[in-house]
Amino acid sequence: MAAKRYHVTTFGCQMNEHDSERMKGMLESLGYAEAGDPADADLILFNTCSIREKADERFIAHLNQAKALKAKDPERLIGVGGCWAQSVKEEVFRQFPFVDVAFGPGQVHKLAEFLTSDSLTAQGYFEFEGFTGHLPARRERRYQAWMQISVGCNCRCSYCIVPSTRGREVSRPPAELVEEARGLVADGVREVTLLGQNVNAYGRDLRPERASFSQLLYALAEIDGLDRIRYTSPHPKDMREDVIRAHAELDAVMPHIHLPLQSGSTRILKAMRRTYSRERYMDRVALIREHVPDVALTTDIIVGFPGETEADFQETLEVVEEVGYDGAFTFIFSPRRGTEAAELPDDVPHEEKVERMQRLVEVVQRRAHERAQRFVGRTMDVLVEGPSRNDPDRLRGRTGHNKVVNFSGLAQPGQIVPVEITGATSQTLTGEMSLLSALATS
Repeated sequence: MAAKRYHVTTFGCQMNEHDSERMKGMLESLGYAEAGDPADADLILFNTCSIREKADERFIAHLNQAKALKAKDPERLIGVGGCWAQSVKEEVFRQFPFVDVAFGPGQVHKLAEFLTSDSLTAQGYFEFEGFTGHLPARRERRYQAWMQISVGCNCRCSYCIVPSTRGREVSRPPAELVEEARGLVADGVREVTLLGQNVNAYGRDLRPERASFSQLLYALAEIDGLDRIRYTSPHPKDMREDVIRAHAELDAVMPHIHLPLQSGSTRILKAMRRTYSRERYMDRVALIREHVPDVALTTDIIVGFPGETEADFQETLEVVEEVGYDGAFTFIFSPRRGTEAAELPDDVPHEEKVERMQRLVEVVQRRAHERAQRFVGRTMDVLVEGPSRNDPDRLRGRTGHNKVVNFSGLAQPGQIVPVEITGATSQTLTGEMSLLSALATS
């Protein structure tokens, strides 16, 4: 009898990508095999996001395609997990009666319970249980891994639905994380990305002894074979000097910090409940650059938040000019049901939001292009990920600054090789491995 097959479609953030890896690992431990196409799957799964409206729209389109496939084969199962499922938990089965199982991000493990139960009647699992990550994961790359250090968030940003979909902040014990990281390294992992809704608030809820995010970074950096440590996403209010010093003092902690801005206007930041001012944010940037002068800074920015005036938007442009980000994720505000911001009058016309977004992207890309020129002529260590997406005769990898490099040379995925950077755009670098480098890595 052929193994049952599954197909997972993932929407949203790195946390969702990690959750999907755990879903795949769990399913394969149950004897399922991955199908390349939903039409070939006995189980069609969606891991959903509820941060932005576009993710919802894309997901609904995919869900309707799955409905059509189920009509052809009623034995096919459809599952919906993640933040969207949690946010509409009262309505999932009423709106979409063809869905067989739905579960929130804290209930990934319940999927196995459902699939192995005697009666496959529609089930929903939405309780918060803290960390539920002790599951096998099927990593996309053998040498890179996500590691979830906490779940939930205690912040109350007025536009964000995450606290209601992932619950309160719960940190995992540091000894458990160090042990997990050692196991990953033994399995061939060279780079770990630490995940949390607010990673640098890690450890404050632990009892009887608190821990800190910087202590965790130092403990992980002592593991032989763990060459690269990354993390996402920190909150500016919790970006303290001990973490910044870890970047300066630990070779394994990469020179890249994603520091979400959201707005350059203190007035708008207050409306967003971000709990820092423009001045406090710029103070953090100055402290980071004092200790890590060559750091790559990236950010998130929301355009058109309710009440944002042209003057407020100009303040955002000023911060982008002054900081000179290496990259930015930019979003047009869209209200999320159940958030405080959804109750505010959405008083910025859509055309104006789009026009502001265009102006913002122009400044972000210009400054990112200018910043990237500092790498040209330098030899950078690059973790090889595989063939270039645009030219299969070249290789693709990432520098410690998290810049994608397309380069010529001979190397295997998972190797860290020196590459001389010969060109730079706002988003990617180009380079060449020297003959000596190629011989050294062969």
